[in-house]
Amino acid sequence: MVWFEELQNRKKISKIFYRYEKTFPEEERRSKDQFLDLAENPDAFVYSINHEDENIGYCVIWELQEFYFLEHFEVFEEFRNQKFGEKILESLQEKFEKLILETEPDSLSEIAERRLRFYERNGFSVIEKNYLQPSYGEGKYAVNLFLMANFEPENLETLVQEIYSTVY
Repeated sequence: MVWFEELQNRKKISKIFYRYEKTFPEEERRSKDQFLDLAENPDAFVYSINHEDENIGYCVIWELQEFYFLEHFEVFEEFRNQKFGEKILESLQEKFEKLILETEPDSLSEIAERRLRFYERNGFSVIEKNYLQPSYGEGKYAVNLFLMANFEPENLETLVQEIYSTVY
């Protein structure tokens, strides 16, 4: 059984930062201080994802007006290819219903293509191929990504602006 533990303070959040830092490219992640600051943001939720008594991953979710934004999601490498990702996404969709996420374009690499197909198999569709993830800070660049959702948004422009103003 997969279960989620909300990490509500900087000390708990710091325990997953080293994994986050290793997994996500510098342009696609927050600095350590930015990551730890999520503990004080009422719209951001950092969850440790667990199976039985073991931490198998984490996710960062933002509560926006009409939907939730899955900013980061990782199943640790040693737990991949065991169907945990599917179970986690299923649980997240039950809990949060309307979810939006960013992913790398499938043309970028074989891994990016596999990740896109994984999200599609689990109920997500590309809603914007020309999405630009804003820079996470000085010296970092904006990144071209796909935006995916498990629902059909009414106004894509408004949705993107809300992500930009709340998350970045």
